Formats: sequence, C-alpha cells, structure tokens
Amino acid sequence: MPETLQTKLMLDLEPVVAKELDRHLSMAKEWFPHQYVPWSQGRDFDGPMGGDGWTPEDSTLGEEARESLIVNLLTEDNLPGYHRAIAEVFGRDGAWGAWVNRWTAEENRHGIVIRDYLTVTRAVDPVALERARMHHMEEGYEATHGTSFLHGAAYVSFQELATRVAHRNTGRVSGDPICERMLARVAADENLHMIFYRNLLAAALEIAPNETMRAITDVVKDFQMPGHGIEGFLRKSVIIANAGIYDLRLHHDDVLNPVLRNWGVFDRSDITGDGDKAREELAEFLGQLDAMATRFEERREARRARQAARAAE
Repeated sequence: MPETLQTKLMLDLEPVVAKELDRHLSMAKEWFPHQYVPWSQGRDFDGPMGGDGWTPEDSTLGEEARESLIVNLLTEDNLPGYHRAIAEVFGRDGAWGAWVNRWTAEENRHGIVIRDYLTVTRAVDPVALERARMHHMEEGYEATHGTSFLHGAAYVSFQELATRVAHRNTGRVSGDPICERMLARVAADENLHMIFYRNLLAAALEIAPNETMRAITDVVKDFQMPGHGIEGFLRKSVIIANAGIYDLRLHHDDVLNPVLRNWGVFDRSDITGDGDKAREELAEFLGQLDAMATRFEERREARRARQAARAAE
C-alpha cells in the first residue's frame, strides 16, 4: 500500500479510533488476575525453597488442555513483540497510541493469570514451561505483512476472535471449573479487542474498499496464529485440533465467516478492479478451506471410532 494512502487512512480513521476507544472503555470491566487463581492449592517447589519438584502426577488436566494452555500462555508471553509490531503500524501518538497502550495493558493480564494458575495448580512442568518461554521470546516476533496498516488491522480482527475461541474451548476441555472461569474472563477481553479492530477495518472499507479488500484476502490466505513459532507448535496444534479446541472447521465457521459477514464483503457494490479480483480469490480460498475442514472432521471421527472400538474389545 502506498505510503501516501496509508498516511491518509491513518488521519481519516483517527476519529474512528477515538470513538472505538471510548466505546471499549465503557464496556471493559476491571478485573484482577489474583482473584481467579486457587492460591490455597499451592505449595513450594524444589530449588531455593526446598519444596517438592514437579511430577506428571501433579497435574489433574488432560494432555489436550495442558498443551493448549501452554500454547496460549507462550503466545501471551510474546506481548513485547506484539506491542512493538502494533506500535510500528498504529503509531504512538493520539488516539492510536492510547489504544496501543490500553490493549497492551489488558493483554498483559492474560499472561499473568494463566501462568499463576498453571504454577499454583502444578498443571504443567514449570521448568519446561520457563525454558519454552525463553526459547520462544528469543526467537522474537515479526508481523507477516510488515507495517501495512490495512493488513495489520485485518489480521488482528481475525486473530483476536481466534484467540477468544481457543481460550473458551480450552476452558471447557479442561474439566476444571476454576480454569474455565478464568479463561472465560480472558476470552471476554479478547472479544472486545476483536470488536475494536473489526469496527476499525469496517471504517477502512468505506474509505478504501479495494485496498482493504486486498488486505483482507492476503491475511485470510496467509493466516497463522501468533504462536506458530513456538517450539513443537505443529505437534501441539494437532493435539489441540483433534480435541476440537481449535481446528479448521472452527477457523472457517466461527472466526473467518462471522467477521467477513459483519463486513459484508460479498455484498458490497463499491469493490472493483483488484479489489474484486481479491474478493474472487477469497471466495475460492474459503471453498477450499471448507472442503479441507470437512475432510479433517471425517478423518477425526473415523479415528475416534477406531479408538472406541479398540477400547470396547
């Protein structure tokens, strides 16, 4: 996107950012991470405190919930990289800067509460978790589409909703009411963040429909969760998908389609030229993704049937 267009968009959209920030602040509820953690379950670990080292028997969570919580937490841990990336796109001045700082402060709570929960309940190996955090953060974070405002805003519109879905489903799979309540609280934040970005990009569609449509298509076709750089992410993502926490069907039906429907991208009459080409590409890609999701569901159901049959023998 030409720098002149990006600059104009940023100027034209600042009143929208201010309005959406006010709306966000009016809807966001103050909450405190320490109130969502079962501190009474905690005890000292080995090391300087001379407590008990972690063992797998300490965890009451199943593998699916553990792996998803680890991915969710390591993703939240990379917040410094996300803050830098979003600040490079949105800037640090005026309403843009105020939003970036507010978003960062709210996101930081998510990492705090999830780590405290995992540590206190001994749900995961704290040594392995810390080593994974160090490795992941040392790898750093780079936005796929650089400093393009339209691409950045499109990405977070989908990513915040994807994160909400992943948190809520992780809580449900955990079998722990405390974990489910905690992640529902985190997911509520993510939903408000999604609404902010979704409304911002809707306004961009009104100003620059073709350029915005191209950005949306590029992001949908290249979409990866921000934690894709986590060591062992592919194996973890397979476990998460097989558990129905986050899979292709959820990505297609519960993330992409609702946001695209809200923007009305397939109903707009003001999209022409490359924007129209991008829209055709998007429709084709969604069809392919839908077919892939169906094949994955069929294979998963067949696998579950085989496992159930073996268990019944």
